[in-house]
Amino acid sequence: MTEPLCNSCLSNEIDIFYNSMDVPVNSVLNLKTREQALKIRRGNITLGFCKICGFISNVVFSPELLEYSSEYESTQSFSQTYNMFTYRLAEKLIDRFNLRGKDLLEIGCGNGEFLTLLCELGNNRGIGFDPAYIEGRSESRKGTRIKFINDFYGEKYANYSADFVCCRMTLEHIYSTAHFTRMIRQSMDGRMDSIVFFQVPDVTRILHDCAFEDIYYEHCSYFSPESLAGLFKSCGFDVLNLETDYDGQYIVIEAKPTDDIHAAVFASEDDLNRLQCLVKAFPEKFQNKTSKWKSRLEAIRSNGHKVVLWGSGSKSVAFLTTLQITDEIKYVVDINPHRQKTYMAGTGHEIVTPKFLKEYKPDVVIVMNEIYKDEISKDLYDMGLSPKILTL
Repeated sequence: MTEPLCNSCLSNEIDIFYNSMDVPVNSVLNLKTREQALKIRRGNITLGFCKICGFISNVVFSPELLEYSSEYESTQSFSQTYNMFTYRLAEKLIDRFNLRGKDLLEIGCGNGEFLTLLCELGNNRGIGFDPAYIEGRSESRKGTRIKFINDFYGEKYANYSADFVCCRMTLEHIYSTAHFTRMIRQSMDGRMDSIVFFQVPDVTRILHDCAFEDIYYEHCSYFSPESLAGLFKSCGFDVLNLETDYDGQYIVIEAKPTDDIHAAVFASEDDLNRLQCLVKAFPEKFQNKTSKWKSRLEAIRSNGHKVVLWGSGSKSVAFLTTLQITDEIKYVVDINPHRQKTYMAGTGHEIVTPKFLKEYKPDVVIVMNEIYKDEISKDLYDMGLSPKILTL
């Protein structure tokens, strides 16, 4: 392997600290048969930490391995917990930036749920880009003018201008992060009053909690608040706000284009040493945590107890494949009807409806994201079930 470069600051001072080999390259494709799930294309993950800017990336990532199509099903909008978060976020952004009667653009809009919400609440006009967009999944109830383009956002769309550019849970899928961010900045020349809003997972939490389930192939780029702010400043943005949200899982950044290279430095950006310590400690934490989970699952099986995972997203794929779980767990549950009756990438576990559990009666339910524990507990209670609930 050639010497890796940081895709954020172009430094070659990269420390490799984590490897995961032969993992599914797509976690949430709707795979209709178990055979198809077991034969899914695979790739390797080698995480490198930039000692200059703190950016972390999969230095052996190959974007050509990925498939983003109508079979890519990543929506979280069937969860009341998640919908409450997005509604609150939309209201906050509309109030903060007076997004009323404005032109909005969303990069990586999925099926357009958030863009539609922003347009409906603020009577805005919107355009969304996503190669996995499925027509009809997010129609506006108010007839607001929204257009969706079933494609990756790129330089050929630079002529589309907007008062507000939104990009949620997409930048972590982009390998050439600096090039991508500069492209967005260049598209805003002449619109210096425009606002950009990005949301990405916080790698600081992933490292601190050893959330190995949040490391998977599609996510090739990992940001801390420090490295995310640094990227935007180096690409010609003035950072207006930088914070974490959703129980510390996400970083949100708000910025506007600037020609001033002397942008203010946030106090939280002076934390590179802490990030280095978290990176250094991660391999040992990983060994301890995975060993603990393997022992726990073996004990459950030895006691003859039935266990299911709740949530069939990327976290579950990483959990199952990292721990090399086979018949210790029989089923994965998901409330998204578009995921049900399909199979988990890499392991072939069947994805079932919550109602299936009334017949199966699991003894243990492992919740993939603790923020959904209360919602899932209520669903189980409403079905007359009282299994032990474990969270990652």
